[in-house]
Amino acid sequence: MKQNYPFDPKLEHHILIGLLLALWIFIFLYFTEPLDVSEFSNAEKLIYLPGYGLVGGLCYFLFLPLQNFLFKKSDKQWFLLNEILLLLSFSIISIIIARSYYLYVVMVGEQNPYSFSYMLLAIFLPALATILPIIIVARFAFGKYQEKQLEDQKIEIKGEGNYEGLRLQLKNIVSIQSSDNYIEVFHISGNDLKKTLIRNKLSVIDDEIEELLRTHRSHLINPFHFQQWKTENGKHFLVLTFNIEVPVSKTYLSSSKSLINSATN
Repeated sequence: MKQNYPFDPKLEHHILIGLLLALWIFIFLYFTEPLDVSEFSNAEKLIYLPGYGLVGGLCYFLFLPLQNFLFKKSDKQWFLLNEILLLLSFSIISIIIARSYYLYVVMVGEQNPYSFSYMLLAIFLPALATILPIIIVARFAFGKYQEKQLEDQKIEIKGEGNYEGLRLQLKNIVSIQSSDNYIEVFHISGNDLKKTLIRNKLSVIDDEIEELLRTHRSHLINPFHFQQWKTENGKHFLVLTFNIEVPVSKTYLSSSKSLINSATN
């Protein structure tokens, strides 16, 4: 259940799913006419049936803050268990609210409403059987699209010859340091800082990845991770995420200050 599952955190995509869900519920009820919907006039159908669609859409929207919370709490990862629990909770809450809508809006002032068990078997479960696949497919499709977008944005730090390189998001690169014929790439994975050794020259990486800032003949940094300046015994340092301290030589001091100031203002 801790298996990663495709997920798209963009709010606008989930709003679209909620709106399509509301429309589908209305269409489903209008044309299938479950229970005594067939006894409604066209005017009554247009009054009451959109309400069920709004119930479904609003129930989906209700879970978006919880979804966002779980996503951030899991270090921006989404698991199959999260997806199952969210869909199950959505189904239960939707049934409860839809039943309340039936009792206190559709049947207000009327006698002998259908029992909950009858409605569950006759309308709620059949409706969910058509609604959930749509939600699952839409969420999965947006999740796969988001994964592709993220993959396309990744930067590749190549190794010389047959040496393995590293492919990761620019924002996850903290700094790169030269080490003899190798470079040490400090990067973020989840909540941890990792170091990967790659056979290459720092000057090559400096030319290939323009977003990185040269602060020293042996150091490149990602300005995104700048925390503060530090001066010690007349020497200048940059403090980055995870309290990484990178020296700034006099050669690169002026350009470093200028770029850092423009990036943080």
